[in-house]
Amino acid sequence: MNLMNTKIKPFSATAFKNGEFVDVSEEDALGKWSIFFFYPADFTFVCPTELGDLADYYDELQKLNVEVFSVSTDTHFTHKAWHETSETIGKIGFYMVGDPNGEITRNFENMREGVGLADRATFLVDPEGTIQFIEQTAEGIGRNAAELVRKVKAAQYIAAHPGEVCPAKWEEGEETLAPSLDLVGKI
Repeated sequence: MNLMNTKIKPFSATAFKNGEFVDVSEEDALGKWSIFFFYPADFTFVCPTELGDLADYYDELQKLNVEVFSVSTDTHFTHKAWHETSETIGKIGFYMVGDPNGEITRNFENMREGVGLADRATFLVDPEGTIQFIEQTAEGIGRNAAELVRKVKAAQYIAAHPGEVCPAKWEEGEETLAPSLDLVGKI
């Protein structure tokens, strides 16, 4: 099943954030834009490079009213240990959600069954809880937070401007398109 334009499912979990364990649920994702950033496991290789890159953009995402929930099937205790022992992970200010039972990972149809790990995937959820963007890569292919921020801005723009669309490589402030019969065959 394709999850695009579907509502996120209920969940409850414990996350590590700002030196504390906090309870989180789907309710924490409503009323603002949210990124669910799934990765296979703590203390690995590509994952810290991605999470560190995303941490570098967290302040910018917060200014865009976007919350970030990084999710792996590790426990919140493991997230805390990783946060305290890695300089790269130590700069993370967003939620590091523990999903040891796989509830959230399965809700997003992102579990590698038989392995017990989340696939490397990103879901952008709008303030109503609807999935607006999905990206999934193979195990060894890291994601780019700058490109994610660009896509967040595009999603927010089209949500605020019905009838317009953002063309390839669109950057904030650039021209958009208004689909119409007049444009067919002219782009």
